[in-house]
Amino acid sequence: MQTNFTPAQLADPHVAESERILRKCVHCGFCTATCPTYVTLGNELDSPRGRIYLIKDMLENGRPADTEVVTHIDRCLSCLACVTTCPSGVDYMHLVDHARAHIEKTYKRPFMNRLVRAILAAVLPYPDRFRLVLKLSSAGRPFAGLLRRTPALKPFAAMLALAPRRIPPASVYAVPASHPAVGEKRGRVAILTGCAQPVLDPGINEATISLLTRFGVEVVVPEGEVCCGSLVHHMGREEQALASARANVDVWTREIERGGLDAIIITASGCGTTIKDYGHMLRLDAAYAEKAARVSSLAKDITEYLVSLELPAQMPKGITVAYHSACSMQHGQKITTAPKQLLKAAGFNVRDPSEGHLCCGSAGTYNILQSDISDALKARKVKNLEATKPHVIATGNIGCMMQIATGTAVPIVHTVQLLNWAYGGDVSEKLKGLPLA
Repeated sequence: MQTNFTPAQLADPHVAESERILRKCVHCGFCTATCPTYVTLGNELDSPRGRIYLIKDMLENGRPADTEVVTHIDRCLSCLACVTTCPSGVDYMHLVDHARAHIEKTYKRPFMNRLVRAILAAVLPYPDRFRLVLKLSSAGRPFAGLLRRTPALKPFAAMLALAPRRIPPASVYAVPASHPAVGEKRGRVAILTGCAQPVLDPGINEATISLLTRFGVEVVVPEGEVCCGSLVHHMGREEQALASARANVDVWTREIERGGLDAIIITASGCGTTIKDYGHMLRLDAAYAEKAARVSSLAKDITEYLVSLELPAQMPKGITVAYHSACSMQHGQKITTAPKQLLKAAGFNVRDPSEGHLCCGSAGTYNILQSDISDALKARKVKNLEATKPHVIATGNIGCMMQIATGTAVPIVHTVQLLNWAYGGDVSEKLKGLPLA
């Protein structure tokens, strides 16, 4: 793609990076076939290629974002299916990140939209606040219908629809501590506790720590860790995201210096995609660039790390698992075989749903801010998952778990919860009553 940025514009490293990305696009349109919003809406401007044109025009002319640009960028899930599909290597992720930051700086959203976004940014990254809001959500449920009928209030209805009716108690495994290896020590790792996940399903990290320690790995829950920054990063709140990244880099650097780390274990793939990008996000910060790159290099999805441990094969269990590959796992981190390889080795019959490359519609806060598109994608995903006739659905991202669970009666758990049970750990509450329980 030909560009016409001025030397003055290219002096801005963010603009210069975007210009390099734009030049790689050859207008081929391969991305349209795998873009969930284009497949759903059929609008060229809701495809990666269309959004690239809008971003180019906005940045090249140095103008503030307008309503049209914001509408179509907001509809992007950041699923990154286009990155997987693109034959030219267009780095759409960093281009749309820049566009979102530009929108945040130059566009004044309608009041209710600003309010919803401010609430999400002030609540979701903070476990105590999030837990309190979930407890209060029961008081709002009688008003969900009214909220749904008022366009500006629909995000609040979406929040209520997603809020679980039962909130698990806080886990002791979320408290900073070191969990020693059982038997001969094979490694030492830190684990990301997370922000929403330990509130919604603390059993995921419990299963992870239990499994790793039984296989000889010391697991550290570091003190001072905060949200990875992904939720606000995708809302264009660049400084808030970078502050979270710096805080976590400091925390994990201390652990590296204290006792060494073989890996930083991530159990939510949405977080993993962002943490693996810390080196890029902080590349212009002289005080953090090197440390952030080291942290990114150590970040591993739990399934990436477990594959390296070569867990023993188990006998078949007669349990069919539909594996949902989260977008942040398959497109963001390019992890496609490890989870299924582990499940098969543990004795599960693993099935891939049709259209596995398409997003379920969760995408961080997308199912709140763009609930109509999200609901359409969820229905499509659930139909394909249920068509495999599974006993259980497994995935590696808490957002996908919460999204899909609102559309099906089939239990959905994290991949590591199945693996933990298969190798002698406790069975998840969600699985009791199934053949494996």
